[in-house]
This record gives sequence, structure tokens and C-alpha cells, in this order.
Amino acid sequence: GGLPKGRIIEIYGPESSGKTTLALQTVAEAQKKGGICAFVDAEHALDPVYARKLGVDLENLLISQPDTGEQALEITDTLVRSGAIDVLVVDSVAALVPRAEIEGEMGDNLP
Repeated sequence: GGLPKGRIIEIYGPESSGKTTLALQTVAEAQKKGGICAFVDAEHALDPVYARKLGVDLENLLISQPDTGEQALEITDTLVRSGAIDVLVVDSVAALVPRAEIEGEMGDNLP
């Protein structure tokens, strides 16, 4: 059982259906086995109290809260290419908003 190593796994479902909980439980289990884990918090919604309750060692979790989708993907790319991370969570793909959209530039050049 478990998740395949070296693969991208997408967990999807309705809001509040347990996606982040499952991801944090995966991180906690990997940490218990000595794994290095990272959490790219694109939603800026990681609850440290809840994560600790699930067994996550926050002191040994690499956490990033990027401001744009591009930033999140650059961080993810760097971490994956380093080969040093056993579990990498991006929470969530839906929160990966492009810089141009955040800055209100999308559609500005339309006639």
C-alpha cells in the first residue's frame, strides 16, 4: 500500500473533503520514516495547530507561502530538481494564480 515514490499524485475533491488532511498525514508518515518534506502553501491557509495534531513536525517541514502561481511553480521546480525532498505538497493547484491576474493586467491589452 501507500503512494508511489517519484510520482505526481493529485488529490481532488470538493472543498472541505479532507484533501489537505490527507496531504498532511502523508507528510507526517514520511517524516516519521526520516523523510524530508516540503509544503508549498499557495492558499496561505496552513494551520500549524492542526498540522501538529496530525503528527507533522513543523520544525522540520520546509514551508513556503508564495505570492504568485509562478513563484509557487519555481519553488516546486527547484525543490524537485534538488532531489532532496521525499514528499512535496502543493496546496492547492486552484490557488496558483498568475502574477498578471493578481496585478490586474490580464485583459488590459484588449481593444
